[in-house]
Parts: sequence; structure tokens; C-alpha cells
Amino acid sequence: MSNELSERLLALRRALERLRVPLTSSEYQLHELIAAALHDGGFVVQHEARLGPRCRIDFLADGVGIEVKRGKPDRRRLLEQCRRYLSQDALEALILVVDTRVDLPNELCGKPVLVVALNRLWGIALP
Repeated sequence: MSNELSERLLALRRALERLRVPLTSSEYQLHELIAAALHDGGFVVQHEARLGPRCRIDFLADGVGIEVKRGKPDRRRLLEQCRRYLSQDALEALILVVDTRVDLPNELCGKPVLVVALNRLWGIALP
């Protein structure tokens, strides 16, 4: 991974880690909070970005895709979705924003994958 991409990922992660999301927020509200956090972090963000046929990601910021998952996603289906996104030339990396930690590889399709678990941002450990 290039230094420039590493720095972009770190800056995006920092912007997302500033989020404090109430447990009751809907996915729509979470998208609004994420868009605001990224905008406040100085990023130009495309919401619901089309990467290819039948391939739309929640956010695209400077070549990095950001996908939001509420609840406990099925790991197998999530990996398939991440691979489909990362197989697109438009993405250099993927950040997955989830309620609770999901075990994913640090790299898929030769591209970096980061996971931001919202429950770790609440300051307490939740099941």
C-alpha cells in the first residue's frame, strides 16, 4: 500500500472514529452522521456511489469505499459483497462501518480493508 493511500485511510478512519452514534439511530440517520463526519474531516463524499452494474456502495471518498452495516451481518455474504466492491477499479480500499466488530481479513482482492466498529466508539463494551 502506498504512503498516500495509507495516509488517506488513516484520515478517513479518524473522521469516522469521531462518531458517537445513539443505539436507536436508523441506518438513514447513521448515513447522515457519517456524511457529516466525513465532510467535517474535509472529504468530498459521494453517497450511494455506483461502482459498476449492480454494485453501489454507501459512500465513496477519494477512492476509498465506505460500506455501512447495521446489526450482525452474515460474514459469508459480507465477504462476497466486499470482494465484489473491491474488484472494481474505482476502489483502492474499503472501510466497513459496523455496529459491532466483524472479523474480516486486512486485505481482499489485493486492497486494504479496515473495520470501524461503532460499539468501540461508545466507550463501553457491548455484546
